[in-house]
Amino acid sequence: MNQFINATVFTGNEWLTGASVRVENGQILEVTTSSSETQVPDNVTVVDLNGDYLIPGLIDLQLYGGSTLFLNDQPTPETVRHIYETHAKNGTTTLLPTIHSTSLAIMQQSMEAVATVRNENPLGVPGIHIEGPYFNPIKRGAHSMAYVRTPAEGELETLFSTNADVIRILTLASEILTPDQLNTINRLKHPNTLLSLGHSNATYQQATRAFDEGIPLATHLYNAMRSFESREPGVVGAVFDHPSVRASIIADSYHCNPTAIRIAYRLLGERLFLISDALFANPPRPTFELGQFVVHFEPDTNGPGRYVNNEANLAGSAITLIDCVKIAVEQAGIPLTSALRMASVIPAEIIGLGDQLGKIQPGYVANLVRTNTSLQTKGVWASGQKIA
Repeated sequence: MNQFINATVFTGNEWLTGASVRVENGQILEVTTSSSETQVPDNVTVVDLNGDYLIPGLIDLQLYGGSTLFLNDQPTPETVRHIYETHAKNGTTTLLPTIHSTSLAIMQQSMEAVATVRNENPLGVPGIHIEGPYFNPIKRGAHSMAYVRTPAEGELETLFSTNADVIRILTLASEILTPDQLNTINRLKHPNTLLSLGHSNATYQQATRAFDEGIPLATHLYNAMRSFESREPGVVGAVFDHPSVRASIIADSYHCNPTAIRIAYRLLGERLFLISDALFANPPRPTFELGQFVVHFEPDTNGPGRYVNNEANLAGSAITLIDCVKIAVEQAGIPLTSALRMASVIPAEIIGLGDQLGKIQPGYVANLVRTNTSLQTKGVWASGQKIA
C-alpha cells in the first residue's frame, strides 16, 4: 500500500492542493484533502510529494518506437516491451504501438507481438494502431510508396482472421476504398476497433459522409490530409464542422504551428486529443533505414528536434506525450487542465477504458505520474508499482 501525501493532484476533472492519495492492490482507494493527521499503518509506504503535481498516467494512441527498436523493423514482443518501457519513463503508462504502411505479413506479425504483450499488460498495451497501408497516395506523407495501396483480393479477410481484437485503431483513407471494401472492414473488424480517417485527400463532402457513416476519428489533424480552403473545406473543414468526430494532433512544434493547435482546440474542445507520433525517443535514434523508409533526426536548438525522410518530408517526432502537453500549454496557450485531459481522460474514453484509466479517483487503476510545476517527470507508478 502507498500513501502519496502533500500532493497537488489533478484528478482528471479538477486540481486538489495538499491532497493525499491512498493506493492498494494497484487501485486508488481514496483521494482526500483532509489536513488532519492520521495514523499510518506499518505496511504503508509514504511518498511525500512536497507540493509536486500528481497526474494520471498519460495515454498515447500513436507512436512507433522506443529508444532503439522500431515495431515495423522488429515486430516482436521484445520490441513492444521496449517501446512501453521507453515511454513509461516519461509518464506514458498506456500506449498503442503503431505500425506505418507495410506488408500484410508484417502487419500480422506486429498484431501477434502486441497481443502477446497485451496478455501480460492489458492496461499498459491494450492493442495496436495500424496506420495504413490503405491510404491515398497523394497524401502518403513519409509512408513508402512501395506499400501504400488498396487491399488486394482476400487481404482484408486474412488481416482480420487472427488477433482482430488487438486492432484498436485502423487509420485509412476511405475515399480510395470501394463500398464493398468498406463494408468488408466493418463486417470483419472487432467491435473495439475504431476506424480513423487519415492520409486522405477526401473532399469535405466525402469526409463528412465517412464520419456520418461511422468513422469516429481523424488521424493527426492538419497533417497528411486535404487542408481547409475557402472553396473546398477538405478533411480539416469536415473535422471542424462535424458534431462528434474526434481528432488527434501532434503538438511537437513542427507538425503544427502552435496557433493552429490553439485554433483547433477552440473549435473542437474535448474532441481534440494529443499523440506523440514518436518514431524514437529517450534519446532519439540518429538515423533509421527500413527498405524505402529512410529517416534521420534533425536536432533543433529551439525545440525537441524532428525526423525527416530522404524526400525531406516530416516523418515523425522524437518526443514523449508529456512533451506534447508542455508544448500545448507553453506555446499554444492551452490551459494545463485541458492539455492534461487531452493526454489522459480523452484518449482513455476513446479506447473504451475511461472507467479504469485517465483519472485519479477511487476505483481507478493507480497509474500515476509525479512532475514538478515545469512538467518534468520525477516518478512514475503503474498499477501502484514504481516503474521510473
